[in-house]
Amino acid sequence: MSKEELNPFKIAQSQFDTAAELVNMDKAARAIMREPLRVLEVQVPVRMDSGEVRVFKGFRVQHNDARGPTKGGIRFHPEETLDTVKALSMWMTWKTSVADIPYGGAKGGVICNPKEMSKRELEQLSRNYIRAIGRFIGPEKDIPAPDVYTDPQIMAWMMDEYSHLVGYNAPGVITGKPIEVGGSLGRGDATALGGMYNIREAAKFLKMDLKKASVAVQGFGNAGHFAATLMKKMFGSKIVAISDSKSGVYNPDGLDVDEAVKYKEKNGQLAGFPGGQKVSNEELLELKVDILIPAAIENQLRKDNASKVNAKMIAELANGPTTPEADKILKEKGVFLIPDFLCNSGGVTVSYFEWVQNLYSYYWSEEEVHEKLDAKMTKAFHDVLDTYQKFGGKVNMREAANIVSIQRVETAMRIRGWF
Repeated sequence: MSKEELNPFKIAQSQFDTAAELVNMDKAARAIMREPLRVLEVQVPVRMDSGEVRVFKGFRVQHNDARGPTKGGIRFHPEETLDTVKALSMWMTWKTSVADIPYGGAKGGVICNPKEMSKRELEQLSRNYIRAIGRFIGPEKDIPAPDVYTDPQIMAWMMDEYSHLVGYNAPGVITGKPIEVGGSLGRGDATALGGMYNIREAAKFLKMDLKKASVAVQGFGNAGHFAATLMKKMFGSKIVAISDSKSGVYNPDGLDVDEAVKYKEKNGQLAGFPGGQKVSNEELLELKVDILIPAAIENQLRKDNASKVNAKMIAELANGPTTPEADKILKEKGVFLIPDFLCNSGGVTVSYFEWVQNLYSYYWSEEEVHEKLDAKMTKAFHDVLDTYQKFGGKVNMREAANIVSIQRVETAMRIRGWF
């Protein structure tokens, strides 16, 4: 048995190739979209509290800007790789396209461990990274945002540094900022909330009663804990399992999610949370539930475990949680899957709302943000569902979403005369 390909960029290219083949895409357009338009690698020196100067490697990848300025988060992670950043930039292109917002895709990252850095060191790293990439970003060029191990405070430092570089206040250069310096209301839970609107529409299509649905959530970070909370609050669903990177808990009668959130905040992990039996991340994926929400990291559903999945619906809040081989197995099993770049596009959509508000200095209420997000997510889901139904079962929802996305990008490139 050949070893399954787990390189994220090769997976992203494979997914693209499948969709491009289905629509018989022009060869030139395919060649352009298979690779990023621009890849920037930078060195970021930081004087540590010890006096030592450490040099960190950073990246910024701009995949495609045919539909507008590029958009994508910045990750601070000790295991960051260029291939991961390239894959995420490509997925961001499809994400902004399927949500039909006027952006292309980008992504950035620095190889570091922010958990081992002081606040001063982290601020210097953030500012020096922006100095390194400053000529390549801007409100009309490329708009970063927070991602793994970056947060609103880091975005504020980065926005401030860019403003110093250009000589004027430029809040629109970056999103995910604190409210006090141009952030948007409704941004905190936007990724999970966008997923909820997708799940609601999928349940209507599947004729699934969400009030009676059982749910397992893998990952209890920002997206995961909001997902568990909102599934209960919005639909009355029963959350039977949750997990973080170290441990998980399962109770077929349902868990008290609010107490789990408090426990995680107090203890830093779910291990030891009372009210259920211990369950591993692998075991959680195989539980018999109505809805499985992968909200952790990539490559969780693979060739070796996809056949053991017992969920009726999978809603991917994580980026790249399912490999192409697993996709084939889940399709054969009849599992309805809402793909990541559709399901988790609520975050980038509200980031787009933040950017719009920054550009004309008028800010919306949280209710307005939620209404606009609901409208965007509902339309995006049905755009994909229409394509899914048009192919009469020959494609899954990921392939349908890819078709919608890549055709929009191809059309923009063709109109602009790129090929």
